[in-house]
Amino acid sequence: MSKYLETKIEFLKGVGPAKAKLLNEELGIFTIHDLLLHFPFRYEDRSTFHRISQLRFAEGNVQIKGIITNVSVIGATKKQRLTAILNDQTGEIELVWFKGVNWMKSKIKTGVAYLVYGKTSEFNGKYNISHPEIEPITTQNQNGTNQLLPVYSVTEKLKRKYLDSKAIARLTLEVVRKQDFHIEESIDSWLLQKLGLITYQAAIISIHLPNDQAKLNSSLQRLKFEELFFIQLRMFKEKKIREQKYQGIQFAKTHLVNKFYEEILPFNLTEAQKEVIKEIYADLHSGYQMNRLLQGDVGSGKTVTAFICALIAISSGYQAAIMAPTEILAIQHAQGLETFCKKLNITIGLITGSTGKAKRRDLLQKLITGELHILVGTHALIENDVQFENLGFVVIDEQHRFGVAQRARLWQKNKNAFPHVLVMTATPIPRTLAMTLYGDLEVSTINELPKGRKPIQTTHLNDNNRLKLFGFIQKQIDEGRQIYIVYPLIEESETLELKDLMDGYESISRSFPKVPLSIVHGKMKPKDKDYEMNRFVSGQTKIMVATTVIEVGVNVPNASVMVIENAERFGLSQLHQLRGRVGRGSDQSYCILMTGSKLSKEARERIKCMVDTTDGFKIAEKDLEIRGPGDLMGTQQSGLLDLKVADITTDQELLKTAREEARKIISEDPELSLPKHANILKSINQKKKSLLSWSSIS
Repeated sequence: MSKYLETKIEFLKGVGPAKAKLLNEELGIFTIHDLLLHFPFRYEDRSTFHRISQLRFAEGNVQIKGIITNVSVIGATKKQRLTAILNDQTGEIELVWFKGVNWMKSKIKTGVAYLVYGKTSEFNGKYNISHPEIEPITTQNQNGTNQLLPVYSVTEKLKRKYLDSKAIARLTLEVVRKQDFHIEESIDSWLLQKLGLITYQAAIISIHLPNDQAKLNSSLQRLKFEELFFIQLRMFKEKKIREQKYQGIQFAKTHLVNKFYEEILPFNLTEAQKEVIKEIYADLHSGYQMNRLLQGDVGSGKTVTAFICALIAISSGYQAAIMAPTEILAIQHAQGLETFCKKLNITIGLITGSTGKAKRRDLLQKLITGELHILVGTHALIENDVQFENLGFVVIDEQHRFGVAQRARLWQKNKNAFPHVLVMTATPIPRTLAMTLYGDLEVSTINELPKGRKPIQTTHLNDNNRLKLFGFIQKQIDEGRQIYIVYPLIEESETLELKDLMDGYESISRSFPKVPLSIVHGKMKPKDKDYEMNRFVSGQTKIMVATTVIEVGVNVPNASVMVIENAERFGLSQLHQLRGRVGRGSDQSYCILMTGSKLSKEARERIKCMVDTTDGFKIAEKDLEIRGPGDLMGTQQSGLLDLKVADITTDQELLKTAREEARKIISEDPELSLPKHANILKSINQKKKSLLSWSSIS
């Protein structure tokens, strides 16, 4: 990089110390190089003009030119507005300003030709433009600018200090037009030629100063590839290092699996489950340490799939561990698998924060001697005194609920060899996001539900239909079913939302005076929460009024109705997870989304998606489309998806290309030591180490 690019931003003409401090704090711009990496987020086409008579056909912002024929101030002092009529001989349009009335009035003159740019709107059957950009026509601008003008993101604080998008554009264009700098190429020329990509420097210049749409497209294509390629490259590199550094235990025997499948399994596995088991078995037999993500919709049979794979380890003389995020989920896993274990003559134990001292002591003793084959637990599994004789297989359920350090501690429970790791999630991840986030992990997917499951019927009702809802709930209870009623709990307003929950509980109590209720929320002590949960699980209570603490881990086959209050305040993923609490039995189940009558466009999209489909992967794709990858995965703070120009929802083909090229390069040259990879090696060493190494721990 040239020394000019390393120059502090305060020394750029028009900046100075005060503005530099603002640019540092608000946009993270410290040098001229940083300024060049602050890309526009959209462009305004100033190369064409619209005739006023054609404006009804125009979309978005338009550029017109004409003569101001009238200027007037309308309204009382505090609510004044300035109007001006612009005429271009084909028609006229009203220009309106509600702010800066006196200043604008002093600038605009009748009889003068102006160039106007802004967004058209319609009022009382007439077109107008509010707060347009306006400047007198000169010889320089009379035919348009013949280019796309960049628009930059800025903060309100910057705008107040006159550092708006136009100011950023002026500063950037001063640098770009001089071109008194050299940006080192990050990708070797043979790859650029193969893919038809322009140089990095040319892309940086064109993204700020595109002469036309074709130049802009070439620039965006190169910069998007840059981002996606280096994410994939680092992930494949990490994976290669892991394969070389961490040798896995090789499991050879499968007699327990055969016995379980042929004599004990009470139902048929789906084709998707069989395929996943084959993939995992290949890993366990390979001699490499497995790191695999298993994703599958709620109720798709991930747990029994993981259990069958654990039997491969136990057949070869090793132990297995299953870690769950909540005590009730850990209990359900242990109880659900216990019958199978007895028939196979293998032992299973459960350890949680509630396990008594004597019971815990006995468990730990059997674990260290190898008498205990499977240990199921919560965070208690990773405590220092939990020692295995020979841990070979680790299952981490709902992996996103555990921290990196927690997962790593369980992974290190075998001092002699690295156990194979299977992480599971019931939150389906769109394929493009899985490729980006988990590019260094193998990803298996169970994409079908067991046969005989009836799709959950989802309905949207507003508050006016509450009596209808209560009638339906009563009918379901009379038929012997159980009901969930969930309220949102938003962190910013826990006290207020808890009041909503209690108000809801009182309302339900009054409406169903003879029906026993449970209530569960995050403010309760764990002991009280578990007591209420268990009353509902055992069928002692018929309605569970709760917050989202029941989102994961409650399996009540008799519960047939999920009512979600204020459904518009939940994300799609959460709504889908909550809906997955019902539909566990053979009875028809229902999910009822309750909202107010006024919904935002985004909320309507989410509700419609939930009503239209029960496919978790389609829902995940829609969630990604609406919220973006950072919000969806909670990775905005981690830097994991710090994408400036690429969009994994729309750039899927480019992502595939970047992934394939990265895979080929690392496969051929893991250390990037060949001369043909010199630029790539130098660039990857200079990149910020902001990507988490998922492969080393899960």
